[in-house]
Amino acid sequence: MAKNKLLRMDNVGIVVESLDNAISFYEEIGLKLEGRATIEGEWAGRVTGLGSQHVEIAMMVTPDGHSRLELSRFLTPAPISDHRSAPVNALGYLRVMFTVEDMDELVARLMKHGAQLVGEVVQYENSYRLCYIRGNEGHLIGLAEQLGHK
Repeated sequence: MAKNKLLRMDNVGIVVESLDNAISFYEEIGLKLEGRATIEGEWAGRVTGLGSQHVEIAMMVTPDGHSRLELSRFLTPAPISDHRSAPVNALGYLRVMFTVEDMDELVARLMKHGAQLVGEVVQYENSYRLCYIRGNEGHLIGLAEQLGHK
């Protein structure tokens, strides 16, 4: 019997309070809006285990076209828990990390959109500058700038 082969990772899902705010924030990072849709009905609830649901989604794609974020705003059922203030060492999904060209310029722009630096921008050897921020929806986002690579 042939072993099933992984083809790709399609996306990472993030639940948000405001789809418009999240879209504008991730566009500021450099992702592009690929599309928006409303998902509802019994068929969707059979996938998620939530029963009948009504969800607005937006698919954001990185400039290289290889990675996507699926932003979801649940109208019904309403979100029942909030993990956004969990610390970096909490169990479960933690953060999304993006490689960027000019971290200082991007962090300054993102802070104007409500982002907060979690710790500080640090340099790892002669390879990367790294930081974590909380976006305007409170999600943890990692930024990495490769040094000596333009």
